Amino acid sequence: MSAAYAGDVRLLMEYLAKSLVDAPDQVTVDEEEDDRGTTLALTVAESDLGRVIGKSGRTARCLRVILSAAGMKAGKRYQLEIVE
Repeated sequence: MSAAYAGDVRLLMEYLAKSLVDAPDQVTVDEEEDDRGTTLALTVAESDLGRVIGKSGRTARCLRVILSAAGMKAGKRYQLEIVE
């Protein structure tokens, strides 16, 4: 992973999700800001949804931990929503 992803959390989540799925061209990450912070909506192909969520939600939890750590470094609050 290059330094290009260091400043943009949306690009970081997109990179990680594309690395996990079989159809990386169908991965989109939409960013929505409100008073509680920034919500990233991750959309993947229906067949890849299980890969992104993982067994018992472990992969999704790991993605959220990475997002939280990146947010702490940036001084912002992020939430990840996996869109079905």
